[in-house]
Amino acid sequence: MKKSLIGVVSSNKMQKTVVVKVERMIEHPRYKKIIKRFSKFYAHTEIPLNIGDIVEIEETRPLSKLKRWRVRRVVKRVEEEIMEVNDDQAI
Repeated sequence: MKKSLIGVVSSNKMQKTVVVKVERMIEHPRYKKIIKRFSKFYAHTEIPLNIGDIVEIEETRPLSKLKRWRVRRVVKRVEEEIMEVNDDQAI
């Protein structure tokens, strides 16, 4: 069975590749406080994705030097209206 993870798209500037940021919670060994840790994965995708989309990725054979994951499905898409507001502010 292949591993699968859920994360947020943090970069979509490459062709057919997105960077997915996966968050995990761990307990500090001494202080027992719950802290967040992040991992970045390069994932192959055929569909266009926006930054902020929540996706499920699964492990696959090596596709390039860094790509070992592919986008399995889009869990939640970011609102298009938010993207338009950000574009207006940049001008």
